[in-house]
Amino acid sequence: MPICKPKGAELPTGVHLANARELLFDAAERVLGRDGVSGLTTRAVTEEAGVAKGVMHRHFADFDTFLAELVLDRVAKLDETANAVAGERTVVENLTEALRGAFSPLAVAMVALVITRDGLRDRLRDAGAARFPLLAETSAMVTAYLAEEQALGRISATTDIPALSHMLIGSVHLLFTDHESGPPDPEALQKVVATAMRGAVPAKGA
Repeated sequence: MPICKPKGAELPTGVHLANARELLFDAAERVLGRDGVSGLTTRAVTEEAGVAKGVMHRHFADFDTFLAELVLDRVAKLDETANAVAGERTVVENLTEALRGAFSPLAVAMVALVITRDGLRDRLRDAGAARFPLLAETSAMVTAYLAEEQALGRISATTDIPALSHMLIGSVHLLFTDHESGPPDPEALQKVVATAMRGAVPAKGA
């Protein structure tokens, strides 16, 4: 059962929290979404979670270790929010929906977090993660999807799938990071996807 507390109350360090990990992860997501990378600190996370700072130190070696585990946990859940089913609808529609799910505001913020924190990248490297998690996993998802569509004949057999995947990821990531006020309009995203796919998808399969 989730721990309930009055707003502004803080649970003392000695209180056992069975769900401390998820409690802190959820709090970090809220802080990151509200205050951005610069606002994400140990104090901000523990205050948002309503726990003493000692709770963070008891469960994680340091703040970068906490952030690395947060990123890896969210990467593991990527498939739950971003999927493209080969052979259904059009290729552009499938990619547009999948990439909108993959580049959620939180995912974009986490990519920025990884880029700006050397210590976090060190922890992720030690854990065997890709240099830029979330981007790497999204690229792998898109590459696998495009390969399936190519096998079905809905993408040209001469298309360089890895190169196309990287172009899509780079273009869409830039589109999302340029919209600080929120995600881009669906029409804008679909236009970018359609432009990247031009020449790779026959008109009837677009």
